[in-house]
Amino acid sequence: MPLEQTEAIVLRTFKVGEQDKIVAFFSKERGIIKGVAKGARKFSNRFGSSLEPLSLIKVYYYEKEGKELVTISNCDLLESFFELQHDLDTSFTVSYFAELIEEFSPSRAKNDKLFRLLLSLLRTLKKGGDLNFLTRYFEVWVLKINGVLPGLSRCKKCHKILTHSGWLSPKKDGVSCDSCATQKKEKIMPDLGSFVQWVRKNPPPEKGPLPFSAEQLGTIKKALNKMIIFHLEKVPKTFRLLP
Repeated sequence: MPLEQTEAIVLRTFKVGEQDKIVAFFSKERGIIKGVAKGARKFSNRFGSSLEPLSLIKVYYYEKEGKELVTISNCDLLESFFELQHDLDTSFTVSYFAELIEEFSPSRAKNDKLFRLLLSLLRTLKKGGDLNFLTRYFEVWVLKINGVLPGLSRCKKCHKILTHSGWLSPKKDGVSCDSCATQKKEKIMPDLGSFVQWVRKNPPPEKGPLPFSAEQLGTIKKALNKMIIFHLEKVPKTFRLLP
């Protein structure tokens, strides 16, 4: 069996047996892979702190034909984000990031944009970036990268720019103005379209003044969450833990 290696971010781990862990990691070259780290729960083991959630690692593993789980032989810790776990709200939020990546990404499907997005946001949070703003930033890009973020600045029917509120379509594939909307259940404010345009043109912001207020981010959050739930066809488990 040839030894494979790849740069990856640990998404989550869980216990198996008496001494082992199963690890879900997001590989830069190969997407999401799950593997067994044998002996990882021993007091003294070869993995050290490299399997902490959200760690950036170089992972070495073997793969057997017909087996869903690979066997992780070793890991080199490239960058730690352990300090993000010290704050409860930040810890829950990065777990939410990991869950969305697992839910939206097919197993073994390379997604370099999503990998770079997650790594960039972890580094920005480490530098003190605003948690609420960066969460909305992440949600926009997850929807965009997966091809389910609709146009939000113009009416999908008459194509007029939405200067006032519009209405999200039942299939979450666009927004209609007051005149064109057949159903008026989920109101969308122009702030959402402006936010999406800003996100697409700018890197995640670090410390400093933000271009959108907390009140604007609150309405943006509601709309993005509705789209995420619709496309996943379920409520993410980590939703109830978010600040």
